[in-house]
Amino acid sequence: MTSIGTGYDLGNSIFSPDGRNFQVEYAVKAVESASTSLGIRCKDGVVLACEKLVTSKLMKAGANKRIATVDRNIGVVSSGLLPDGKHFTSRAREEAAEWRNFYKAPIPIANLADRMGSYVQIYTMYNSVRPFGITAIIGGWDSENELPVDGQVGTGPSTGTGGKQPGKVREGGPGLYMIEPSGLFWGYYGAATGKGRQAAKAELEKLNLHETPLSLEDGVREAARIMYIAHEDSKDKDFELEMTWVSSMSGPTKGRHEEVPKELQEEAERLAKKALEGDEEDEDDAAKEAGTAGDAQPSDAMEE
Repeated sequence: MTSIGTGYDLGNSIFSPDGRNFQVEYAVKAVESASTSLGIRCKDGVVLACEKLVTSKLMKAGANKRIATVDRNIGVVSSGLLPDGKHFTSRAREEAAEWRNFYKAPIPIANLADRMGSYVQIYTMYNSVRPFGITAIIGGWDSENELPVDGQVGTGPSTGTGGKQPGKVREGGPGLYMIEPSGLFWGYYGAATGKGRQAAKAELEKLNLHETPLSLEDGVREAARIMYIAHEDSKDKDFELEMTWVSSMSGPTKGRHEEVPKELQEEAERLAKKALEGDEEDEDDAAKEAGTAGDAQPSDAMEE
């Protein structure tokens, strides 16, 4: 049995003898060579960030958005083929609109991730299509408050929006999911994808988010710092950092997915650059000390 795709990568619905779908694996490779994206789940919201490489001096700063709003309380960012990401966003908006039209309430983050995971997986089953060349991160805030029903007449349903029973079950909170080209999706405290994913994941793990979740503003600062670290592999290229956030109903965005304020993002980027320069200085000092120690050893041996 061969581990290469000879003959078995010609069709999207063909498995190799050792059970591999090479077209999906090729889609993953496309994602791994793309710009970095990440999401951080905080105790009072979610932060999304992406690295936009500047490929031309003629590109207008801030004009080419990579993070999109799916519903009022949900955002999505993706790494990989940009047209695939736009199609994914368009479909996600359709799913959110359909849910709102049928249930008269915003779609929960988990349900949107489930629907979009199923949609992406369909594209791995037929020869007439190819897999999505993206990995998408969906983040948002499920409202903890009772929201008015869209187009409500009278008092609305007695059990409340989405069938919640008042006083019995507390609803709401942050949600963060990552959907892969295979359609597989998981819920995360911190997720990263793209070329700098390994460096970003290492930094996210150090934050210990599952035990000590960050505040939303700290999440913005950490997201900026991690993105600058992840960009080190492509530091010969300039990049633009795009960041959005969504908070609780009592937070700065009032439950809506919005861009991070310019002042806060500039502060976060300034601190990220400062931290990166400090790390480089520490590495230079350590290298100098190691070199000094190495030079001292032969002279000591001569004296003996």
